Amino acid sequence: MKKAFLFSGQGSQYPNMGASLAEKYPACGKILECGSDIMGFDVLKKLCESTEQELAQTRLSQPAIFTVSLLALTAAREEGIDNTAVAGHSLGEYAAMYASGMLSLEDAFTAIKLRSSAMADAAESSDGAMAAVIGADDDMINEVCGKVNGYIAPANYNSPVQTVIAGETKAIDEAAEIFSQMGKRCVKLAVSAAFHTKLMNAAAEKFKAQIADMKFNAPNCDFYSNLLGGKLSDTSDMPDYLARHICSPVKFASELSEMQSAGIEAFVELGPGHVLTGLVRKTLKGVTCVNIESAETMEKALSALKA
Repeated sequence: MKKAFLFSGQGSQYPNMGASLAEKYPACGKILECGSDIMGFDVLKKLCESTEQELAQTRLSQPAIFTVSLLALTAAREEGIDNTAVAGHSLGEYAAMYASGMLSLEDAFTAIKLRSSAMADAAESSDGAMAAVIGADDDMINEVCGKVNGYIAPANYNSPVQTVIAGETKAIDEAAEIFSQMGKRCVKLAVSAAFHTKLMNAAAEKFKAQIADMKFNAPNCDFYSNLLGGKLSDTSDMPDYLARHICSPVKFASELSEMQSAGIEAFVELGPGHVLTGLVRKTLKGVTCVNIESAETMEKALSALKA
């Protein structure tokens, strides 16, 4: 059975996440030690003691989610779960880059530290929000985005029935009201800015300059890209790719379809929550999908993958 590892994005965080994995799998210690050194704080302590409100802040949520994704990856490998492809949702692409050997552990944490800081700075200097729209097709999304006052655009193409929009807060609120009148659900997300839109251009340019000399390797497995909606084949200028990634839409539904077409039969979500597992179920038929975020979910995943 060909398997793909999927890595969680921002918004999946919750207090005390990852603690049971760190406790059960000693190999996770390397991740926590490196993360603490690079970030400048005790990562496990932050994961266990931070409140939901604190974890929602970009400067903490990105490294926290990234850390838990790597704890889940380490645990999965300890249990002998293999993969032939990787993909991440937004922030999750950085865990995917580490998992595929594109970045060393130290450089991956450094990239996350720089990215979260640049995006937090951009968020603080702009007024942005994001919301998930349920049950609207692309034409309806584009129609509503064209009606509202202010800037708004599709940001995440998550599944055939869910698209995330992002933009100025007032525009998002106005769009939510219009979708409600059309009988569609529109739910605001627990993020602090309009990610994957032009409101992140300043963050993208700053981040690109900061990682200009970082070493990127070719991936050791198939790497599926948010930016392309399919397999990434050109890794010659990853600083430019990752800068564009910050302010471009996430084509996740397309990635999933491409992976299934390539023969992937099982999808293993690694990191907090099970958002991506839900998106797989809404997008693909006839595949196995599991999530690993704790010692308990690991046992369930192992049983499902052996079935």
